[in-house]
Amino acid sequence: MNPPERTFRSVAPVIGLCWLVVFFDGMDVNIYGAVMPHLIDDEGLGFTASTAGTVGSWTTFGMLIGALCCGTLTDWAGRKPMVTGSVVLFSLGSALCALAPSAAVFGAGRFVSGLGLGGLMPIGLAIVAEFAPPRRAALATGLMMTSYHAGGMAATGLGLALGPDHGWRVVFWTGVIPALVAVPLVLRWLPESPGVLLAKGRAEEARAVAARFRLPEPAPAEAPEAGAKGRLAAVASLFGPGLRLATPLMWTASFAGLLLVYGVSTWLPELMRASGYSLSSSVTFLMVINAGGIVGMLVAGRTADRFGAVKVSAVWFLLTACGAFLLKAHLPLGVAYAIVFVTGIWLFSAQVMVYAAAPAVYTPAQRATGLGWVTGVGRTGAVVGPWLGGAVVAGGNASLGFTTFAVAAVLGAVAVSLVPLARRNDSDPGTVRAVPGVLRHSEGKILPKH
Repeated sequence: MNPPERTFRSVAPVIGLCWLVVFFDGMDVNIYGAVMPHLIDDEGLGFTASTAGTVGSWTTFGMLIGALCCGTLTDWAGRKPMVTGSVVLFSLGSALCALAPSAAVFGAGRFVSGLGLGGLMPIGLAIVAEFAPPRRAALATGLMMTSYHAGGMAATGLGLALGPDHGWRVVFWTGVIPALVAVPLVLRWLPESPGVLLAKGRAEEARAVAARFRLPEPAPAEAPEAGAKGRLAAVASLFGPGLRLATPLMWTASFAGLLLVYGVSTWLPELMRASGYSLSSSVTFLMVINAGGIVGMLVAGRTADRFGAVKVSAVWFLLTACGAFLLKAHLPLGVAYAIVFVTGIWLFSAQVMVYAAAPAVYTPAQRATGLGWVTGVGRTGAVVGPWLGGAVVAGGNASLGFTTFAVAAVLGAVAVSLVPLARRNDSDPGTVRAVPGVLRHSEGKILPKH
């Protein structure tokens, strides 16, 4: 007997908790940039502009390791413990930064924070993909990701409100709040994945969670294999039939998307300033593009639920490229604000729709590992983006900077749009699963959606 149809109301506690922890994720990621001037002005800490860049790289490197490890470990340890551990880890990293007597200790704190921050995102995405209403999965993903931008805006507000009068250490002490607020709520209310429970031999609990949240009763084939051998097999399965080309394409799209997200977020003000806009206007552009990002998550989610996440991601990447090309020209200030806002709608949600497509590319047993590696490998784009933007800015050619980001957007569009084709050409008969934008034929062949 099939369970009653899932609705947003029936899974609201799960999506709400994921929204909260990703909000704190976004706050912690952006809090570093929000207090950067105060860190450099603190002579006792020994921070320089060069040190600031190095510490930023250590943070991103920690996020890369966290994403690759946690996506795989969560199938062994469980979603709930890994969410809890990730929040505790980046809260402890923030506390270490607040207490840091030197730049080296501060950098170690940011690396620890990066481990937790990188691990949290793929787990949150996997939970939302599993519990969201089937026909609203992309919308649920976009809704959850609005919290990241809200957290980033909160970090900016904390830096402006507390930094000048109370110093940067107080701002980092606010980064301990997630451990005090989110962890008790997660431990009390966040359910474990039925598939993980089944893999651990807790079949009764798995059926109870599935019934409570109106999920299909988990089958053994959907449960991840236990033990170290199972974790290695989960990674190897990402290159099994139908995925040999699709997985690298997903990684490429994620790389391009995160290159754009981190490159533009880091260098947009300076690129706009180099294009002839005032310093205050250039900084405001960053707030405007993030506001567009929040709107874009909701628009992309609803659109992807209708047309498929792959199609929406590809189109959004192309629209991002168009926006970047338009910004090469020095436009009237009001027009420039409008283009930056609209570009923000496309840019951030293009990347998130890559994540939204992943659950349809990978089986339930592969989901956490697949998302972990898509986000983890994509983090290399987060490393390259700021470096690439800096290299272009150092050359003194803002127009070339916008062209570079436009090319990255086109790369993302090509990669993600080829995923359905790769699935069709690299699958054994009868094993192909539907990808957004295509339908599965009863004999295992993928036919175009009409």
